[in-house]
Formats: sequence, structure tokens, C-alpha cells
Amino acid sequence: MAQKKAHEVDSWLARPAAEAVIVLIYGPDRGLVSERASAFAAKTGLPLDDPFSVVKIDAADVERDSGRLVDEARTVPMFSPRRLIWVRNAAAQKSLADDVKALAADPPRDAVILIEAQDLKKGAPLRTIVEGAFAGMALPCYADEARDIESVIDEELRTAGLNMAMDARNALRRSLGGDRLATRGEIQKLTLYAMGKGEISLEDVKDMTGDVSALSLDDAIDAALGGNIAEFDAAFTKQCQTGSQAAQLLATATRHLQNIHLMRGEMENGGRNASAVVAAARPPVFFSRRRAVEKTLSSWSAAALTRALTRLQSTTLQTRRRPDLAVALARQAMLGIAVEGARLSSGRR
Repeated sequence: MAQKKAHEVDSWLARPAAEAVIVLIYGPDRGLVSERASAFAAKTGLPLDDPFSVVKIDAADVERDSGRLVDEARTVPMFSPRRLIWVRNAAAQKSLADDVKALAADPPRDAVILIEAQDLKKGAPLRTIVEGAFAGMALPCYADEARDIESVIDEELRTAGLNMAMDARNALRRSLGGDRLATRGEIQKLTLYAMGKGEISLEDVKDMTGDVSALSLDDAIDAALGGNIAEFDAAFTKQCQTGSQAAQLLATATRHLQNIHLMRGEMENGGRNASAVVAAARPPVFFSRRRAVEKTLSSWSAAALTRALTRLQSTTLQTRRRPDLAVALARQAMLGIAVEGARLSSGRR
């Protein structure tokens, strides 16, 4: 099968196989898809700013003009030994899949086809065709794990000629993840700020990303849903000390759970995984929270989310009746959700 596992993609891109002339790069992390597509395009050795050598097409255009991709791939190059046909924003377009199927059956001699696509579930026509083609290669891109983030940090530090203190690295790492381009952009912003210092300090990280130790309402909610009881309690206490109202926490938690409930429904009805649903969420989930939201989606069932929402709604009513007990009531409700989160995270249903 012409495909790689997620952890094998970077090593393949470092030395792409010559026979792979139809390359599909797909996944929920759109930033990583774009970055890896650019890396593959550079490996072709073609001048990427030359419109005669590199043809960029939107998948929607291929859908409107059936056969266009085949025509482009069969066009004889005039000013270079071959051409790169770069297709973006691919999804479930039928005409695109049909064109790719024709090219997979009779691979082009003078062209390389590069396709950037959103997350494609197993069995999607475009993915199935490329995976089954001798001249094809399918490369999945999923949200960065901790080791991936470390690699990006190291790469940008080398480029900038900077070192980073360990406490600064730990603080920075906690604020990153979810989207590769957003992650790289944050690190580049930090290295530019610290240019000339030699070493990036914790204060530099705080100056550019805010006080990374500060715990927000979102931190408290994510900690509760993730079953991190001590972390929730610390975040909740800090919010109370900084003047946040119990009603504000309950309202924010209710909206968050309602959104999670909708996304869980998309997972169950659409057959998509948590990372794909989070990546497609509108409004988008802030990149530093994506991992926590994905974890919640994976562990909390629709029934459990309904129970948590009922608890929050009941508590909101109680706080209106007894505003003098609002903080205690909100803490008790969120602790109950944290206990449920801990049970679900451990696999006990």
C-alpha cells in the first residue's frame, strides 16, 4: 500500500521515492498539511515561483471542470523537464477523485501531482485511490504531539542561533500545539523578540505569550473535563481571587459543554475522529486548547455530556436563588464534573 504512518512522514519527505508522482497530503492539522506540501514541492527542484513549471489549482476548479487535472498532467512542459501540478483544498470532490484515478492507472511522465486535502477518513475515494496506486503516496498529518513540538522548537532555535532556558522551554511548550503553522509562528515571534540575547528566558516567554502560569476560566473548565481535580481546584481558586464571578464560570462552562456536545454528535453521526471534528470546528478552537478538547471528545459520551449540562443548569438556578453561596455551589458542581472526568478518562463508563 502506498501510504505512510504519521510518524514516518517526515523521514519519507526527506527522501521522497522517485516513483511517487501522485502525492496526497491530508489531515486535520491544516498548518502541518501546508508545511509538508511546501517541503515536498521544494524537493522537486522546480522553481516554485515559475508559473510555467508549477501550476496551482483549487480543488473546486477541478470539480467544476472535469478532466482539467488530467489535461494539466498530460501537457508537455516547455521550459523544464517536468511540471508540478499543485492541487489545494481537496476533500470529497468526485471529479478530482475521477481524474486522480485516471492518472493512477496511467501515471504522467512529465508531471508530479501534489494534493493538499482536509482530513479524509479511511475509505474516502481520493485516499483509497492514492493508497492503492503504485505511483501514489498518501501522507497523513495529525495534530502535533509533545515530541513534534520539541522538534519545531529546536529547529527554530537553530535557525535563529539561540538557546533557551529549561523553564522557558517548559512554559513555551504548554502554550503550543494543535496547528503546526500557528506553533511555528509563535516560536518565530519569540526568537525575533529575543534576537541578540543569546538565550531566551522565562521572562521573554511571558512577555510574548502572556503569563503562561496564569490560569483562565478555560483552564479550569478543561481541567475539570479532563478529570484533573487538583488542577481544576487551583484554577478555580485563582479565578475567584482575580474577581471572576461564579455565574461567569458556569455560563462559560455551559457554552463549552454545549459545543462539545454538538461536536460529539458530529463524531458519532459522521464517523470522524476527535481531531478531525476539532480541526473543522466553527468558530475554531484556539490552538493551545485543541488537545484538551480532543481528549474530552474522546472520553465523554453524549449521555455523560448531557448529565454534566443538566448539573450546570441546575447549579445556575441555585446560584440565582442563593447568590451568597454562588462560589461554593459552582465549585461543588465543577468538582462533580471533574470526578466524572477522572472516571471517564480512566476508561470506566
